[in-house]
Amino acid sequence: MRKFSIVSPKLFENYPKDFPFPSCLILGYNKKREPVHTVWAYDEINQIAILITVYIPDPEKWINFEKRREI
Repeated sequence: MRKFSIVSPKLFENYPKDFPFPSCLILGYNKKREPVHTVWAYDEINQIAILITVYIPDPEKWINFEKRREI
């Protein structure tokens, strides 16, 4: 398993109706100061956060890595 940390995370998209748990998209930066998107779900009953995916956003698809570009 690879370990990483995100510096200064910022929640910028919220998906409260996702199933089976609400989720959100978070922007952070890795140690190299590269933008990293993480998607998290939250199980309120068990009070745990679940990491769904991690990826480096494509700059052609994002404005400042926070807003989706119109295609």
